[in-house]
This record gives sequence, C-alpha cells and structure tokens, in this order.
Amino acid sequence: MMRSAFFILLLGVPLTGCNSDSVLVPVGGVPAAPRALAASYYAGAVTVEWELAPSWDGEAFRVYSRRVTDSDYFLVAEVTSCSAGLCTYQDVNVTAGETYEYYVAAVDPTSGTETSTASTVEVFVPTPTPPAVPDDPFVIALDGANFVTWGTASRGAGDFSHYRVYQDAGTTSYLLGETDSEGFLDLLAANGDTYAYFVTSVDTDGHESDGSVSAEGTPRPDFHGEVLFAHSSDPARSGFRFSADGDNETAIVSGTDASRDFRLETDVAGWWLVPNTGVQSTAGYLTTALKCGVAADPSCVDVSVAPTSDASYIVGDVALFPQETYVVRIGTGAAALYGAFRVVFQGQDQDANEIMIVDWAFQLQAGNPNLAPAVGG
Repeated sequence: MMRSAFFILLLGVPLTGCNSDSVLVPVGGVPAAPRALAASYYAGAVTVEWELAPSWDGEAFRVYSRRVTDSDYFLVAEVTSCSAGLCTYQDVNVTAGETYEYYVAAVDPTSGTETSTASTVEVFVPTPTPPAVPDDPFVIALDGANFVTWGTASRGAGDFSHYRVYQDAGTTSYLLGETDSEGFLDLLAANGDTYAYFVTSVDTDGHESDGSVSAEGTPRPDFHGEVLFAHSSDPARSGFRFSADGDNETAIVSGTDASRDFRLETDVAGWWLVPNTGVQSTAGYLTTALKCGVAADPSCVDVSVAPTSDASYIVGDVALFPQETYVVRIGTGAAALYGAFRVVFQGQDQDANEIMIVDWAFQLQAGNPNLAPAVGG
C-alpha cells in the first residue's frame, strides 16, 4: 500500500563524497483508522468489534475503555489477529449496573503512531437475573435415543430466550445442545447405556439459570409389527426371544429353540404365552400403546416401568388378549432382564394360520426395570 514516510538524517555524518556513510532511517507512518465500531453485552461480557480499513497493512489494534463516570480511558487489550475483515475483543472485566465506553486505535509497528476510531461506543451492563430453573425433566427411552422433556415454568420470565441441555457425567457435565421448546432428542445415546440429563434456562442477555434436577434414561431396542405364529400352525415360527437389535437380529425362532423366551400356543380356551425355563410374565395390562413417546396423545396409556416384586409374575402359562401389554422377566434379582410386548392383533393369515402381531421393547441393562421413560432423580 502507499504509506506516508518520514526520515531522520543522522547528525555528524558527512554527506559529500562517493563513500558517504549517511543513513536514512524510516520512523513509520500513519495507520488507517478502524471502521464501523460496535459493542454489545451478552452473558457477562462486552464484545467490541470493528472492521478493517481497505488500506489496513497488518497493524495491531489497541482497545481502550472507561466507565462513563471515569475521567480517563485505560488500555484494556491489544489485538493482533483478525478474521474475514472483522476484529473482535471480549471484555469480561465488567461490573453489573455500570455503563462502559470504548474506542479502538490502529498502531503503526514502527513509529507507534495511533489512529483511533472516529467515535466511541457505550454499553450498559445489566444485573444478571436469569429465568427460573426449568421444571424437573423426564426422559423417555427410545431405541437408540433418549427424549428429554420438561415443563414450561421458565417461560414466565418476560426475557426468556431458550434452554440448554446438558449431559450430567458426575463430576463434570457436557453441553449437548440448545432448544427453544420443552424437549430435546439425544440421538447419540446407545442402547443399554444409562445417561443423566439436566436443563438450564437462558434469557435474552445470555444469563443462565442454575441446572434442574437430573433425570436418567436407558435406551433399549424395540420393534413394531412382529408376526408370531401359533405352535400348532407353524412350529418353526412360534418361538419368541427378546433381541438386542430388533432390526438385524431375528426375534422369531422355533417354538423349541433353547434360546426362546416363550412360544405362542392356542387351544379352545384361547391364546397362551408358554414360557421357557427361568422366564415369567405378568398378566396383561390394558394399554393404548407399547410406549407413550414423543408427541403421544394425552390419553395414551403404556407400561413404562416393569414391576420388580415376585408377586407380580406368574409361574406358568399366561393368557393373552388384544390391546394388552405383558411384562416378561428373564431371571431374578439384580441379574433379571425385563422386556414388554403388546398384543396388536390375534387372528389368521390368508392360509388360515393362527398369528399374533406384537410390538415389543427390551431393556438390555440387567436389573433396570425402565422399559420406556425413566424416573427423574
């Protein structure tokens, strides 16, 4: 670029003759002034930003600040790097209830000459008053995901902006994301692992509330529309086993397969679950869905938590009825695994085979009775 230059003639050095040792030393020029100065407050800090002049030549910038009640400005920072024609500085040494004034100057690296912005900017730092802590969250466990939801209490603040959802990992926490609705879907949650979550609320100035209580959820496989044949109609497809992967691992096995959890049998008295050794089932619960998940109807009824008392389980065959959900316990005590299936249809196919269509879910974590949502902690 074209820059003004000034030179100093060193005294005591002769200027005549071919072998003159005179030296001209440049002492710098006048840098171009920063442009479009602006400042804003958010989340306890003031961000000062400005644009580079077209003739900017890599000079550094000095940021000056003062409270409007002060008589003098103070140098608060020197900025040496900018990006895409824009420079920023974040001032966190600010006090609530004060108004601050800023200006920025470009600094010539050789002469130290400063050229400041044409004007200053003022920013008021408000007293941080975040919205109310969000209602206790609730986690609905899905297949390969957790859906976290909570109430609307925080929206009572006139300056409410959004929520932040964190994964609670004991001694630390991780921000998973932000949302302006009372729900968040964690698609990174893996089946068989338990995750804890808490939520904060944020106002328009970036002030964040304390965290809510934590709630846990353990994703588990589920499958819809599984077709099971009565043992008398098709023995090879009359057995059922809860699988770790409903999409890639078959749940339908032979009625005599050693890995089955139960098989389906029918007689003149009705439809029957016939359990394998070490497997027990509850009687049916009248439900409207296997699980009342995201956006479920308010009247939805499911079995979200398996009973854990021995008295809830039947030793032997269990009668099966449409629109009822049955909880199956495999093993006992802390090592027990819990699954649930809901009878969607009982009838015949086009070949007069007796079939039953079920939706099912299976908790992979031993001793964990949560089949759909988990209880907030």
